[in-house]
Amino acid sequence: MTTWGLSSTILAPAREILRFVAYHIESGAHRLYIYLDDPDSDAFAPLKAHPKIRVTRCDAQHWQKLGGKRPEKHQVRQSRNATHAYARRTEVDWLIHMDADEFLVSDAPVADALAALPATVQTARVRPMEQLAGEGRHFKAFVPNGPDRAQIVNRLYPNYGPHIKGGFLSHVAGKLFARTGLEGLDVRIHNVFQGKVMNPAEVELDQVDLAHCHAKTWEDWLSSYRYRLEKGSYRAELAPAMPREAGGLSLHELFRFIEADSGEAGLRAFYREVAEDSADLRARLEAQGLLRTHALNLDEIMTRHFPDFTT
Repeated sequence: MTTWGLSSTILAPAREILRFVAYHIESGAHRLYIYLDDPDSDAFAPLKAHPKIRVTRCDAQHWQKLGGKRPEKHQVRQSRNATHAYARRTEVDWLIHMDADEFLVSDAPVADALAALPATVQTARVRPMEQLAGEGRHFKAFVPNGPDRAQIVNRLYPNYGPHIKGGFLSHVAGKLFARTGLEGLDVRIHNVFQGKVMNPAEVELDQVDLAHCHAKTWEDWLSSYRYRLEKGSYRAELAPAMPREAGGLSLHELFRFIEADSGEAGLRAFYREVAEDSADLRARLEAQGLLRTHALNLDEIMTRHFPDFTT
């Protein structure tokens, strides 16, 4: 039987961590390697007690074992921990690195999709669908790269489409399953490297989606906005969706422009057009065949797997 697992470096409230792991245990994960970016997290005890979970406190001793002091950038911490998880004693056939706001969604077991891959395949990419901010069950689907992508995105988002890669606020790259046992594998956020080879023998795993809950509410998005602008997915070094010579702005530049022009009200208008779960946006997505509906039921699933957790 084909088995799979995931690794994740998480800085979040204990309830969010337990919802994430419970969902993927329910989805068939055989092993979860959880690295607590806050070594004092209340999630440690319930995670430690679960037989499918290997939990690590990311304290000074942990980083010393990995070769030095704690990296300043969270992206570097994620990559080092994901590489560490991959290099551990093999307990699964496939391993994927994910964030705590990402959830694998499939009509059939994830293990079946992986089992159907030819033996020559070494890596399998799962593409994202981005949650609309609201009740939580509607998502915008991934628009594959191609000649029609820009026109579709511009129809969906007439004011901001040219500056939003694939129509997503978050990444369009998705995440990557890697077959275990590959020598010298270096795991990054969206890719893996074996020496100088990126994503060896890669295919798209079309049967599985990565539900990305990037923005849950306007308040949630705004509370994360400054951090993302300076250090996260809206940081300055990321490239624009459209070439600069054609007038493209990166999300960082776009948000700086919006704030300078109209402040928080401008950000709210942007959010309303691009991310908010409204009847209007759902209709536009439906017209393009890009509306997806899926109830994650995170609280219900967490209660089944961690019934004694009350914090």
